[in-house]
This record gives sequence, structure tokens and C-alpha cells, in this order.
Amino acid sequence: MAISTVNKNKLVASGSTTTNSSAMAMVTTLFFMWGFITCLNDILVPHLRSIFNLNYAEGMLVQFVFFSGYFVFAVPCGWAVEWIGYKRTMVAGLVIMAAGCLLFLPAASALSFPLFLGALVILAAGITALQVSANPYVSVLGPPQTASSRLNLTQAFNSLGTTVAPYFGGLLILAEAPKSLQQLRQMTAPAVEAYKIQQASSVKLPYIILAATLILLAVVIGLFKLPVISGVEDEAAKEELHTGHAGSIWKQRHLILGVLGIFLYVGAEVSIGSFLVNYFSQPSIGNLTEQTAAFFVSFYWGSMMVGRFIGSAVLQKLPTGTVVGAVGIAAFLLVCTSILTSGHLAMWSIILVGLFNSIMFPSIFTLGIANLGPLTGKGSGLLIAAIVGGAVVPVLEGALADRIGIQLAFTIPALCYLYIVFYGFRGSRPVTAAA
Repeated sequence: MAISTVNKNKLVASGSTTTNSSAMAMVTTLFFMWGFITCLNDILVPHLRSIFNLNYAEGMLVQFVFFSGYFVFAVPCGWAVEWIGYKRTMVAGLVIMAAGCLLFLPAASALSFPLFLGALVILAAGITALQVSANPYVSVLGPPQTASSRLNLTQAFNSLGTTVAPYFGGLLILAEAPKSLQQLRQMTAPAVEAYKIQQASSVKLPYIILAATLILLAVVIGLFKLPVISGVEDEAAKEELHTGHAGSIWKQRHLILGVLGIFLYVGAEVSIGSFLVNYFSQPSIGNLTEQTAAFFVSFYWGSMMVGRFIGSAVLQKLPTGTVVGAVGIAAFLLVCTSILTSGHLAMWSIILVGLFNSIMFPSIFTLGIANLGPLTGKGSGLLIAAIVGGAVVPVLEGALADRIGIQLAFTIPALCYLYIVFYGFRGSRPVTAAA
């Protein structure tokens, strides 16, 4: 799986001993945009459930098709990086995302759930291109020992996007409270159809704004002089042949365990975020309207942003694996607290999980590719493909929620965090398996 091939040691050794701040600032805007758009799915899930009368498992198809895109498009996007380079892949990703946003218009007009899912697939393809190019690009814009800190800093701005998105989506998409099933049954069939088209049309304006913003950003990135990373792929490939490392990616224990860590972490994060609006609306938890609940979802993502700024500093002082294990314990205990309580305690304990989610993805990513040398690119590809956990785990939680309720279904992300505790303290230690 040749994807986003980066050899940190070679690049830094060639003279990159300080962080390129201007390039970091420009690439950070990409992290903001894909965070914003990804988090809007948390608003789409309850909105589309209401329009199309979906159960929890069916509503999670939104996350399933979106995060499946990481698995499907990771390899082609990796090839794109090798063929056209990091910068052009970033620009292409932004243009593809804009096309996906514009596809929400015919989906809303036709009142078609499959068309909404198709638009999300296109969006996912564009975001995958950004992930594949931007994550490893940031990791080589400075010394290797601070790669985890840099990724956490850029991910903090990703979290700024996820913090703003629920509020933005709540105002424009969930502005009108959905009618109850009893109210719909009292309406004529044409009136119900007109009402659903009107509800679906609420997505048009926000996604038109997003499409225009993405195209503008693509132009700006295209004109900006980002540092060119060239020759690394060819050198890495030659080194593989001379050192006998070719084909040995599956022997890297810390990488393979890290792939599972990314799978479960993203699954847990997305599962929690996707259910928060419905969870906070329950009488025993928050008894909130959907629009008000969407506002509180911003605190979940906002706490991740705060945690990433803090984590960027902490990770310069403490071992990354130790920090990952510690925040995994905290997240597990908070989810269990929310499961076992009610009211404001249940609400705020699940919101605070975001604070401890903060450093998990970028830290697991850097732990997974540590000491891979010429295999770094292939390792990056496996880790990005593992984001498919955001497709699988929410559907499992949705199916469980249909049977035992949302609150008890949070058992699934709790178990995911237990694995992350293991990976942080033990599984992340680089040990090459015997041949």
C-alpha cells in the first residue's frame, strides 16, 4: 500500500531542524475545513433520521458511507501524492470536497437518502486526499522528535472546526424543530411530502457556503509556495531494496497494533459524537430540543480543541505512549460515568470525553509510524485506512441502541478506550516481529 510516502529521518537530516511556520499555518487551514465538514455529519444524522423516518442503525449509514471512504480512497490518494505531489493532492482534495457539497442540492430537491449518501462519498474522497497528504506533510515540517506535538497543534485547529460546526449546523439545518410522528399522521400525504422537502432544503445554504469556501481555499493553496518534498519516495524505495525491508510492513508490531488503535479510536469518537443530539434530547438526560442539543455538542468538540493545545505542550515533556494510556483511562471512566448516571452528570461526563480524545489520533498516528524508516509511507497508508473504524463502530452502536437504548450502547466506545489504554502503555513500543 504505497501511500503518502514520507521518510522523516532523511528529510530532517537534509537540513530541516526547525519548523516551517508559514507552511504549517497554511496547511492548518485544511485541518480546520475537514474537521468542520466531518462534524456536520453529527447534525445531519438526526436531521435525516427525522426526514426519512430512520432508526438509529439506518441513521448511522451517514457515518458508514462517509468513513468507508477512507478505506476505499486511501490507496488511490496515496498514488496521487506520488504522481502529482503533496500540494496538488491537497488542491485536488479541496475541489473534490466542493463537488461533494454541491451534490447536496439535488439530493435535497429530490428528497433522496441515497443521493445524500452519494454526496457524502464524494466528500469523503476529498477529505481522504487531504488526510493522506497533510498528516505526513506536517510530520516532516520540522524535527522528528516534535512531530507528535506539531500534529497535535494542527489537530487543535481541526477541533476548532468541529467546535464551530455543530453551532453553525444547529442554526441553519436544525432551525425548525421536526414534527412528531403524531403530527405527521394528521397531515395529508402531499402536505407531508412538502414538509419533508422543506426540511431537506435547509441543508442547501450551508453546503453552498462550504463549496464556495473550499474552492477559494483551493485557489489560495494552489498559489501559495509550499516547500516541495521531492525525492524522498525514490530514496526510500531504493533503501528498501538494499536493506531487505521491502514487504516487511506486517512484521512491525507497534504499527499493526496502532492500526487497530486508530480503528477503535475513530470508531469511539464518531459513535459518541453521532448520538449526542439524540442523547441530550432524552428526558432522563437533558430533555433538550434538537437545536439546543446541537449547541451542547459544540462543547464536546470544543473540549477536544482545548485538549489538543494543552497536549501539544505536554507531549514535548512526557512520553507519548504514557500520555495516550493516561487519557485512555480517563475517557473510559467518563463514558462509564455517563452510562451509570442521568441528568446533567450524564451529559457533562460524556461531553468531557472530548477533552481526553484530543491527543489520541495524532499521537497514535505518530506512535504507529515511529522507527519505520523507509516503510513510513506504507505505515501511514495503513493508519489512514484504519479511519474506516468511523464507519463500522457507529453502525454497531446504532444497532445496539435500537435494542437497549443509546445510554447503554455507549458500552461499545468504553471498550474501545480500554484497548487504547493497552496500546499507550504497552502496544506502542516498537518491536519488530520475528521473520
